[in-house]
Amino acid sequence: QRRSLAPSQLAKRKAGEEEEEDRRLPTTRKRQKPVSETESGECYRSPFRKPLAQLTNRPHCLDSSQHEAFIRSILSKPFKVPIPNYKGPLGLRALGIKRAGLRSALHDPFEEGALVLYEPPLLSAHDQLKIDKDKAPVHVVVDPVLSRVLRPHQREGVKFLWDCVTSRRIPGSHGCIMADEMGLGKTLQCITLMWTLLRQSPDCKPEIEKAMVVSPSSLVRNWYNEVEKWLGGRIQPLAIDGGSKEEIDRKLVGFMNQRGLRVPSPILIISYETFRLHAEALQKGSVGLVICDEGHRLKNSENQTYQALNSLNTPRRILISGTPIQNDLLEYFSLVHFVNSGILGTAQEFKRHFEIPILKGRDADASEAERHKGEERLKELISIVNRCLIRRTSDILSKYLPVKIEQVVCCRLTPLQAELYKNFLKQAKPVEELKEGKINVSSLSSITSLKKLCNHPALIHDKCVEEEEGFMGALDLFPAGYSTKSVEPQLSGKMLVLDYILAVTKSTSNDKVVLVSNYTQTLDLFEKLCRNRRYLYVRLDGTMSIKKRAKIVERFNSPSSPEFIFMLSSKAGGCGLNLIGANRLVMFDPDWNPANDEQAMARVWRDGQKKTCFIYRLLSTGTIEEKIFQRQTHKKALSSCVVDEEQDVERHFSLGELKELFTLNETTTSDTHDKIKCRRCVNGHQVRPPPEGSDCTSDLSQWNHCADKRGLQDSVLKAAWDAAVTFTFHHHSHEEQRGIP
Repeated sequence: QRRSLAPSQLAKRKAGEEEEEDRRLPTTRKRQKPVSETESGECYRSPFRKPLAQLTNRPHCLDSSQHEAFIRSILSKPFKVPIPNYKGPLGLRALGIKRAGLRSALHDPFEEGALVLYEPPLLSAHDQLKIDKDKAPVHVVVDPVLSRVLRPHQREGVKFLWDCVTSRRIPGSHGCIMADEMGLGKTLQCITLMWTLLRQSPDCKPEIEKAMVVSPSSLVRNWYNEVEKWLGGRIQPLAIDGGSKEEIDRKLVGFMNQRGLRVPSPILIISYETFRLHAEALQKGSVGLVICDEGHRLKNSENQTYQALNSLNTPRRILISGTPIQNDLLEYFSLVHFVNSGILGTAQEFKRHFEIPILKGRDADASEAERHKGEERLKELISIVNRCLIRRTSDILSKYLPVKIEQVVCCRLTPLQAELYKNFLKQAKPVEELKEGKINVSSLSSITSLKKLCNHPALIHDKCVEEEEGFMGALDLFPAGYSTKSVEPQLSGKMLVLDYILAVTKSTSNDKVVLVSNYTQTLDLFEKLCRNRRYLYVRLDGTMSIKKRAKIVERFNSPSSPEFIFMLSSKAGGCGLNLIGANRLVMFDPDWNPANDEQAMARVWRDGQKKTCFIYRLLSTGTIEEKIFQRQTHKKALSSCVVDEEQDVERHFSLGELKELFTLNETTTSDTHDKIKCRRCVNGHQVRPPPEGSDCTSDLSQWNHCADKRGLQDSVLKAAWDAAVTFTFHHHSHEEQRGIP
């Protein structure tokens, strides 16, 4: 039978047992006294305790020599920590006495796959005896947590960045430009650099105390998430993406006042706008490193943001931009001058020595002497800048990402668009406003009107109602009973093609689509079309708050989200967003700046993409849109010369052709195709492969091949062909690079 072991029950049982024993004893018997040792001759031993054992290990009497030997044997054994393979603390807060011997690196430089950024010089045995052990340099090794996930080109990039900011590439200069194309992991490379500088250096201490990341407002939260993703809580960044002026100032002052080896929040992430407004608080102290994301925003050295950043007390500056040259070389000078002041001289010296000769040599009408001089100055410029600029193209991604097919689709104008277009050219006479190829305010307004007309007549309907210049009597050309409340795709060639692309994509696949435009009015038309067709969609433009942007991007990228279309304003969200939830992107209208289009089109072909990507660039045939596109190729050719070092760029378009902006070519299938002198097509049909070693045009436009309906590989475009398509160029197709037939 089990008995309770509770203390109260044990006490009760003990008391009961004593009473029972007393009852068994005779009542007349008296308690006897214990018999002492003197009375009985024996010692009384209690049954409840054991006798003590007698000690027999008394120390022997040793002579002095034996004693000394015994003590020396004890002292000859050093103290050893009773933990297997214990090597002492690796951090800076070491307890106990200072360890003797040479200083060691924070991470093992000889581990397999270790990324070593600095290796101390090898010393002879004689030099090792003379060196001060407290000043011996150590290896700088990237944290294995990061080095294990870096791809080969990213490891190379981190080494380049570290060499630049530590002044090992250009003595006395601590800046560089990370000019990798979109999608190559520039953010991860910069996070790796920051983490390394904040934790180690050859002097066995942190290289910097604090770092600052300045980015567009839409990317502040993205940077914060990337730091959390790759460093897993090892560091706590401070991201400022909103709040009152007093609250922001308090946070910034607290950040700048941080000192010591272990700063609580060593990384500040802030937007350009917030930085400009609160620059005074950040200029009171020093920051070890400044990283400017989408740094092409600093192309103008006269704007307030550039001046505020340039006045920061920090020598180490990194500028991130996938498109460092956008419009001209002087903007490029501003970027280089920001990171490494003085290596290209002053702005006037740069313009006289580099810009003017290079641009003259790139013009289609240049003489042989001008071309030769331009090439020499270009080589000189490249040799200087390449010491602080690293550039890798997206071709590297073809090893890691699915195939990307970029196609330029020329769409015929509808009869209504053609009549409105010709009417405008007759009345406004914008050609007469152009003088010496320069665009004034009046002609700029005409360009905007024509671009909107190419998108859809609804965008200029208000001007027709008010009979503004160029649109007098145009209202009579619209169909009877026309209303802007409903979208009518059949009135616009590009909208008609878009309608077909969306319908075929929706009915034949589970792909998602990103629609990009420069105008919010065009996004309004997209919304009307989506409501008519009952497509689920989300929209991101300049009116959306920063926090909400991050949420809708995350939701759209989720495979379980029902949204079919993501509408994006290229001005508000074209940079840095990751929209891998979609694999089809439609660039509805071109921008004068090719960098804006390139940035917007790179949103879907990024790390994490699993599907084949299709990029559609829609252009209205024979209109100003084709002229803008041709102007883009000239700027991209300039960029490829200076940044990509492509020397054999053909000169297809003269700068004087800007005067042809305000013309309409109704007889061509594609004005651009006519100008690029395609050698593969006869009467608009692809009839033979290109010559060996060349493509259909040149490196300037980087076309791979042209196609009519028979040559199209995209089933979606085949279905849309009969609607309004006139010609399609396959551009940057990575099928051929990966050996896919």
